[in-house]
Amino acid sequence: MKRIRLLTVLARHAHMIRFMSSLALSVLLAAPSAHADNALPAIQVYRSPGCSCCEKWIQHLRQAGFTVRSQDARNLSALRAQLSVPKSVAGCHTAKMGAYVIEGHVPADQVKHLLREKPDVVGISVPGMPVGSPGMEGPGGHEYDVMVWRKDGSTSVFAREKPLAR
Repeated sequence: MKRIRLLTVLARHAHMIRFMSSLALSVLLAAPSAHADNALPAIQVYRSPGCSCCEKWIQHLRQAGFTVRSQDARNLSALRAQLSVPKSVAGCHTAKMGAYVIEGHVPADQVKHLLREKPDVVGISVPGMPVGSPGMEGPGGHEYDVMVWRKDGSTSVFAREKPLAR
C-alpha cells in the first residue's frame, strides 16, 4: 500500500514537473528575445572601386555589430543626387540603412544614436574625409562634426566627435 502511494505521489510530481517545464518553455518562446530587439539593420555601402579608407570604415561598422554589404559604384555623384544628399555634406562613400542615408566616415556609435533617436531626417554625414574619423585614423586628427540633413536640404550638427588614434 505504501508503495502504491509512493508511486502515485511520484507520478503526480512528474506530471507537475512536465507541466511546469512546458509552461516555462511557452513563456520563453512567447517573449521577444533581447537579441531580436537589439538587432541592427543591414547597411549597403556604395564606394569608389579600390578605396582602402572605405574598406576600413566597413570593418569599423562590422566590429560594432552591423551587417555590411559593399558595392563598387562608378558614379557616386549621381547616386547622391538620387538620394538627395546635399553637396555640403558629401563624404567619401554613400550608404543606405533602411530609410536613412549614411554619408562618409560616420562613427558606428553615431549610427546607433541615429537608430535610437529616429529623428525626422534624410541622413547622417561626416562631410569630407577628416583625419581621425573611422577609416581615416592617423596623426594630426581634429574634432569633427557629424551632420544630419532634412528633406528641405537644411543641415545641422548631430554630434561632435573626437579623433580616433591610429
